[in-house]
Amino acid sequence: MIFKTFALLGLVAANSVAAETMKMHMKKLRGSDESAAPVQQEEVEHLDLEVELEGGERKLFPLLPGTKCPPGHTCRSRTTGTIGQNKQSALTKAFKDNYKTPLAAMLDWNEFNNQINTVVSSNGFCSRRQAMARAAGLAAGVAAVTVASPAYAAQTTEIKMGSDSGQLVFVPASASICKGDSVKWINNKGGPHNVVFDEDAIPGGVDQEKISMDEQLGEEGDTFSMKFDEPGTYEYYCEPHRGAGMNAKLTVA
Repeated sequence: MIFKTFALLGLVAANSVAAETMKMHMKKLRGSDESAAPVQQEEVEHLDLEVELEGGERKLFPLLPGTKCPPGHTCRSRTTGTIGQNKQSALTKAFKDNYKTPLAAMLDWNEFNNQINTVVSSNGFCSRRQAMARAAGLAAGVAAVTVASPAYAAQTTEIKMGSDSGQLVFVPASASICKGDSVKWINNKGGPHNVVFDEDAIPGGVDQEKISMDEQLGEEGDTFSMKFDEPGTYEYYCEPHRGAGMNAKLTVA
């Protein structure tokens, strides 16, 4: 591998000499007839040096115009458009296409690093949980812009309305979620049930009517879902069974 690297460096150096020789030749041509019209370059064949890297991988490296293929090596020919035609060579397009791939990978890797650092250093459960979800997504190949979305790391917590034995309670009666998460209440036993938030026991600025149910759930298995974006403590109850103690609390961190 080291030998191949030195050989490639030698070829690059040879290309530089060829380039200087070409520049001197062009200066002589211009000096011989300054009044002459600009010479229109014809289509020129260029060569790409094919090199086998470690592991059997093959790469093409562009040789400067006018450089012959070195003895004992394989070269691939390509043709560029003439000056003024604004054509793009196949190699130039390949460079542009391939440039995006390592750059995007580097950015994703940096973002993965950031998320892992958050998992290790954060004292907050929600920030650790969200960072872990995003890091797992990046490791699975999901784009950084996708995992950065708030909805990507969000979760849904399920709360039963009525216990399996028929008690008039919410199960669990106390739940904690993260900002941006949702809660899905499931009508389990002893219905009808609903979810009504206490307007005196919710964060300031939150619309009590907007987050409470308008109707009741009568059929087992019916659900009601709500997303919570404002941190704080929310107390709620089942209106038909409030007198029986069917109350609960939700904490949004």
